[in-house]
Amino acid sequence: MNYNWDFASVFDNWWALAVGLQGTLRLFAVCLILGMSLGLLVALGRRAHAKPVRWASTGFVEFFRNTPVLVQILWFYYALPILAPVEISPFMAAILGISLNSAAYSAEIFRGGIQSIEPGQWEAARAIGMSGLQTMRRVVLPQAVRRIIPSLTNRGVEIFKMTTLASVVAYVELLQQGKLVASLNFNPLEVYTVVAALFLIILYPIVRATYGLERRLARSD
Repeated sequence: MNYNWDFASVFDNWWALAVGLQGTLRLFAVCLILGMSLGLLVALGRRAHAKPVRWASTGFVEFFRNTPVLVQILWFYYALPILAPVEISPFMAAILGISLNSAAYSAEIFRGGIQSIEPGQWEAARAIGMSGLQTMRRVVLPQAVRRIIPSLTNRGVEIFKMTTLASVVAYVELLQQGKLVASLNFNPLEVYTVVAALFLIILYPIVRATYGLERRLARSD
């Protein structure tokens, strides 16, 4: 089967893809910061002495890990305004769905890193008079983060790719703009090839930089 590839019409609409890429990067930055920060708090909550805090943190993780993020975005966009007197924009619905879902997965990554620290280090910190919070901040977390950098990087890459799900609520991101260009020029193969290439161009250097950071940390150890 012969197919005449036509990328010229895609590049003629580069401005539309540029607007979508800007929306993707904005959504990614917000979701990455919120997802990682909330994930750390939830991980600490799962280790809290107070049972209600542990139960709430565990329930949060299990709910958001075991329901599809696409459904979560749709629920926040369509159902939340019915249950609460608030207006949810596509951007906010995407932030809530992706950030909370990512927080659940990030919490388990942080929890695994914290649990990997040897008990002797906790005991040594307590022996020199550190409180539990000081031990976590000065001794445990710095080492745990070093150990989970690969997992956190993978989580960040997944967050970036999940931004495409925001197109389901018509948020202006790269895939949404790609759909628009494809519908105008009837060239979905070319458009989605360019969209995939843009994702690869952005993510591959980040992954390679992470490999370098891992090697540097291994040498320092």
